[in-house]
Amino acid sequence: MAGAAVLAVAAAAVGAFLFLGGDEDNGDKEAAPGPSGSASASPTGNPREGGGLKPTVAGWQTVADTGRGMAFDVPAEWNIKARSWVSWVEDESDPDLKPLIGVSGPAFLKEKWCSSDEDRDGTKSDTALATTGSRSNKGARSTREAAVDDARKWVYGGYAQPRREAVKAGTAEEYTTTSGLKGTVATASSSGAPDTDKCDSEGKATVFSFENADGQITSWAFFGASEVKDEVPDATIRKILSTVRLVEGDGKTS
Repeated sequence: MAGAAVLAVAAAAVGAFLFLGGDEDNGDKEAAPGPSGSASASPTGNPREGGGLKPTVAGWQTVADTGRGMAFDVPAEWNIKARSWVSWVEDESDPDLKPLIGVSGPAFLKEKWCSSDEDRDGTKSDTALATTGSRSNKGARSTREAAVDDARKWVYGGYAQPRREAVKAGTAEEYTTTSGLKGTVATASSSGAPDTDKCDSEGKATVFSFENADGQITSWAFFGASEVKDEVPDATIRKILSTVRLVEGDGKTS
């Protein structure tokens, strides 16, 4: 797994990039690395459009994706990136290491939770403890299909590559957020993921897929390290999930 800078480790990779244009969900457009601490990183606080939205949980901060017409809240210690950022996992079976799945405008918990130089090139890459963000699910036939597929991809791409058998599908059920937004929530986790680098760990993912105001299937996703000391509790993940809501393009609640 990787954190806020490009990380291409042998077992799995999650990179955060400054998105330069196009559709960030299909991986077909050009993206450039966003080094840790560079000017491309967003300042502390909510840098998104719609930043005037108030969190629904006291003391938390709001992540607004007005482009997709949605928002959600995260605890104060999470670091929110601008919507121009994209975080994805690479498909290591692809010669060009094309993205397997990604989210835009990610929020990270403990961006430098672990650092390593697995390829021994003298440059360390940072691994975040957990990531959350949103994406469009073009081509998905249902919210259930989108949620189940995305949850598996996050765990496989971020933690289990190349061991597909290490990905364990969890539950998939109908879910309604506090705002009344209905959709499907699915979970997945790994068991027996590769352990060749000090930053390798088991992983888990929770994905909530729903239709936005335009009728487009959209997803909120959480993925993070599991079976580690600082693992994000499932109760916290569910609390973040409960805050997912639709908003208008100006950031107002729809």
